[in-house]
Amino acid sequence: VVRSTGASSEVYEVAEQIKNKAQASGRFIVVQNSMAYDAPEVTVTIDRDRAAALNLPIADIGRTLTLLVGGAEVAQFDRYSSSYDIIPQVPQEFRDDPDKLGEYFVRSVTGEMVPLSAVVKISTNAAPAAIEQFNQLNSSTISALPLPGVTTGDGLKALEDIAKESLPDTFFIDYSGQSRQEKEQGNTILIAFAAAVVVIYLVLAAQFESFRDPLIIMMAVPLSIFGAIVPLNLGLGTLNIYTQVGLITLIGLITKHGILLVEFANQQREKHGMRRRDAIIASAKVRLRPILMTTAAMALGVVPLITSSGAGAAARYSMGLVIFTGILVGTMFTLFVVPMFYTFIASKDLPHLAEKPDPKLMPALPS
Repeated sequence: VVRSTGASSEVYEVAEQIKNKAQASGRFIVVQNSMAYDAPEVTVTIDRDRAAALNLPIADIGRTLTLLVGGAEVAQFDRYSSSYDIIPQVPQEFRDDPDKLGEYFVRSVTGEMVPLSAVVKISTNAAPAAIEQFNQLNSSTISALPLPGVTTGDGLKALEDIAKESLPDTFFIDYSGQSRQEKEQGNTILIAFAAAVVVIYLVLAAQFESFRDPLIIMMAVPLSIFGAIVPLNLGLGTLNIYTQVGLITLIGLITKHGILLVEFANQQREKHGMRRRDAIIASAKVRLRPILMTTAAMALGVVPLITSSGAGAAARYSMGLVIFTGILVGTMFTLFVVPMFYTFIASKDLPHLAEKPDPKLMPALPS
């Protein structure tokens, strides 16, 4: 929304400049300006000095025009228990042609009939059908349909850049409808994404009683996000609210693989005293089948979302696409990356073994 403290004509001119530049940018199918000067307008300018010389009151001129062409209701009459409005008007041919207004007559104070052409000047021009206002300022709304492959966020950013180049000092940018919602809530998904990562990390830290093991498990998250973003960059989808929800869902799904590997490796070290490298290798061998089964079940589970049709199919497709590609790519990298990070980052002693006191160092209890 383009707002200004100036006249509506100035708002229209600036909005048209933004519209033309946006259309020429090659990012939009169509760009529209809500304000259009396409309504005919007739302006009647009264020569006050001439009217005073002819003893013709200004109010009488206004009342005459209102009565003859205004289409206002002057009275009502009842007939057969129904009420009807009385609207006086001159014939159609005297209302269609603005030049005919000069042929109307107005009675002066002295009783003489004076033609309007003697005291008024008639001009025709174009005017907007309605003057828009947004937050008490004259405004014009620019709406655009992005090309396939151009997200609404990218399109909105392009319009903002064009507007900043074209707007004078007395003009302001505001948002309405979907663009306002995207500006107000678009950044909240980043907060939700960060909160999801932090919550999962803290839950894993409490479960494993370690800050290292959750870090190892979470190493698979950026790799799965990479796998989910690749098809979006290839043009198979756009980054919208549904793909963002799918990315948050993907975080919880991909960490399951790391949990299987790290938990079993810790059990092997606890029971058999293995080294970190040997424990994670044994864990990868044993947990490979459960990881692949989980991945296959989840990937096949979202296939109906990708292939769905009908109402809401686009939303289901966006969510299913990022989960499907993210879980496949993330699993492939998890099988290699998590063992590598476990080998170098995992603590040499498990937390509960490191905290167990040595019986030889404990003082003897009195008998």
